[in-house]
Amino acid sequence: MSVTLKLVSGKADGAPASPVPVAEAELLDAYSRAVVAAVETVGPAVVRVDMQKPVEVRGRDGRCRSRDAGGHGSGFVFTPDGFVLTNWHVVHGARRIDVQMPDGRAAPAELIGEDPDTDIAVLRVEAADLPFARLGDSSALRVGQLVVAIGNPLGFQSSVTAGVVSALGRSFRSTNGRLIDDVIQTDAALNPGNSGGPLVNSRAEVIGINTAVILPAQGICLAVGINTAKWVAARLIRDGRIRRAFIGVAGQNVALEAAAARALGMPGGGVLVLSTEPGSPAARAGVRAGDVIIGLGEEPVAGIDDLHRLLTEQRIGQETALVVLRERERLRLTLTPREAPSREE
Repeated sequence: MSVTLKLVSGKADGAPASPVPVAEAELLDAYSRAVVAAVETVGPAVVRVDMQKPVEVRGRDGRCRSRDAGGHGSGFVFTPDGFVLTNWHVVHGARRIDVQMPDGRAAPAELIGEDPDTDIAVLRVEAADLPFARLGDSSALRVGQLVVAIGNPLGFQSSVTAGVVSALGRSFRSTNGRLIDDVIQTDAALNPGNSGGPLVNSRAEVIGINTAVILPAQGICLAVGINTAKWVAARLIRDGRIRRAFIGVAGQNVALEAAAARALGMPGGGVLVLSTEPGSPAARAGVRAGDVIIGLGEEPVAGIDDLHRLLTEQRIGQETALVVLRERERLRLTLTPREAPSREE
């Protein structure tokens, strides 16, 4: 009597499966340990942010009436005396903001400051000795590094997802059109309600603030780098707002002819001035509609994003050069930027 054995991966049918190799088991345990440690360390500092915002509703009689609409997102405590980081879009326009801790405690929160240009807001809860998250260094991140997202997606309290850093140095356009730099791309799953929650590395340090999901793509999620958030938070706590310089032009990106750009030593593009605001620094300096801005100070300007990046707080009240191209003539004008007016987005 003969018996035929079917071999699968070198094993006969019916033979017991070999255990997972020790090296693979250790690797899995190391991954699990890293995620669990990050969650146990940062999780107690992650909060649910609930807000009430007035909205206009048209009734059956055609009249508009104001009523409160609720919403929620995430945030995290980053100082023991109750300062909380979250997203601007989570709390903007809120009449009332409440923060709920993972242990069930809830308290009203004060909006300290908000910055729509980076989608960051700082809240304050009147409490002491709160568990708080340590802030890391987003410039030290590497593509492929393990990251953990903690938040409250779709109302599910303290949910955890994990993934890797998919890309670094991304740029993301905020709701008001300004470009946010130093954005982290990750495949850690995010959903509505995760906004404002922390993105954490394996050392249990917050390295980003979860802010956006790219739809309809799957696995493309974005977080504002914590180095940007540190800078913004410090100024919001100090001043309640971010101070940026303003010159008073409306413009659009324009490409320049390559030959002309090379001959004049200019970047490949600039900002075509469509109009200047009356009495603005640009108008006082003689900037005209039709001029193409190609430099500010000693820095080239190849587009609107470059101009936004260069109009920093340090330029407020400081005389600086604005280089423009006017009918193929390169002009160097002098202006003094002033502080940008506050905006209701």
